Amino acid sequence: MEKFTTLTSRAIPLPIENVDTDQIIPARFLKATDKQGFGDNVFRDWRFDEHGNANANFTLNNPIYSGSILVAGDNFGCGSSREHAAWALAGYGFKVIVSSFFADIFKGNALNNGLLPVQVSKEFLKLLFNAI
Repeated sequence: MEKFTTLTSRAIPLPIENVDTDQIIPARFLKATDKQGFGDNVFRDWRFDEHGNANANFTLNNPIYSGSILVAGDNFGCGSSREHAAWALAGYGFKVIVSSFFADIFKGNALNNGLLPVQVSKEFLKLLFNAI
């Protein structure tokens, strides 16, 4: 795992609450047992339609947003305990996820895979979304 000291980056907003691990990495992509390639399918069902065409309305497909920090809505990483969600986010290039609440298992999986979950107050999260 790469040592984390300082990160300077732009942030990508994902103002959606209750993002579960199946939304982060859909179950049909869980066949692999190593971390390679999961980033290609992060938020797959939101980023692409059923024909594989990019959804222009989804934040990660919007060219004005870039960076290795994801600012997400409340209760990020809820649902099943799949470690693949942390693999997918890190594989996509995220280094930090900011939210007002993380599911405990997701938080542990993120930390074990070099992804820093930063929990902030709901009020500060609103300020971040407004700033982005």
